[in-house]
Amino acid sequence: MKAKDYRGLSVEELMQKEKALKKDLFDLHYQRQMGNVEKPGMFKKNKKDIARILTIIREREIEDERNKQSSK
Repeated sequence: MKAKDYRGLSVEELMQKEKALKKDLFDLHYQRQMGNVEKPGMFKKNKKDIARILTIIREREIEDERNKQSSK
C-alpha cells in the first residue's frame, strides 16, 4: 500500500496492519531459515510498509500534541 492509502485509516487500523505485517515478516524469516522463501522481495516491502505506518502514527501524535498546545 502507499502512504496515501494508509492515511485514510484510523490509528487502531494502522496498529492492526502493523501487527499483521510484523507477523508476516516473522514468517518470512522463518521460511528463510527453512530455505524455501517464495518471494524474497516481500522482506523489503514489509519493512517499508511498517516504516510508513509508524511514520503516519508518529505524525498524528505530533499533530495532536500541537493541537493541545495551541488550545491552551
